[in-house]
Amino acid sequence: MALGVLLLQGCKNNSTTSSADAKEAEQTHVETTAAQEQGEVTKATEISDISIYNLPETWTTQNGNDIQWKDFKGNVLVVVMIYTSCKAACPILIADMRDIRKTVDASDMPHKKKVKYILVSIDPKVDTPEHLKKFAQESGMDDDQWVFLRSDEEKTREFAAVLAVNYKQISPVDFSHSNIISVFNADGELAAQQEGLGIDRTSIVQEIRKQLEKVTE
Repeated sequence: MALGVLLLQGCKNNSTTSSADAKEAEQTHVETTAAQEQGEVTKATEISDISIYNLPETWTTQNGNDIQWKDFKGNVLVVVMIYTSCKAACPILIADMRDIRKTVDASDMPHKKKVKYILVSIDPKVDTPEHLKKFAQESGMDDDQWVFLRSDEEKTREFAAVLAVNYKQISPVDFSHSNIISVFNADGELAAQQEGLGIDRTSIVQEIRKQLEKVTE
C-alpha cells in the first residue's frame, strides 16, 4: 500500500514537472519568435552606412515643403545638380532627365511611379522655392515624380561632395559644374552614375529597371 502511494505521488510529481517544462518551453518559443520578428523589423528598417538617408540636412522643395532624404525611402532616385538660369549645360541635363523618364514611363518596368526625378539647385540664392515652382510648371515638370530641391550654400556643397559633383561660380550669374546623373536604390545607396551631356542614357535606364525590380510595395 505504501509503495502504491509513493508510486502515485511520483507520477504526480512527474506530471507537474512535465507541465512546467512544457510551459517554459512554450514561453521560450514565444520569446524566440518575438525576438526573430523584431530582428526582421529592425533589419527591414535599418539604414546602411553608405545611404544618403543618413544625411540629416533639411531641404526645401519647389512647393515650399521641408524634406529630408530619408523621406524618399522606398523610391528609386534619379538625381542631378543644376541651376535654372543656366543657358549651356543644364538645359541638356534637364532634357536628358526628361528623356530618361519618358523611356521609363513607356517601358514595362514594375513600380514606375516609385521613381523620383530629383533636381538639386547649386544656386540657392536665385533658385527660391517660388522660382523653382515657376520653372517646374513652365517646363511641364510639375507632377509628384519631379522634385526640385534647394538649401543653403553650405549644405549644397556638402551634398555635391557626396555625389562627387564639382561646381564653381565663374560670374555673378554663371557656374561651371560637373554633369553627372546619379541613380540611388530604394535604400538610398548609390547604384550608378554617368557623366556627360546629351549622351546615350541606356545604362542609366537599365539601372533604374534593375532597382525597380527590387522594390516592394
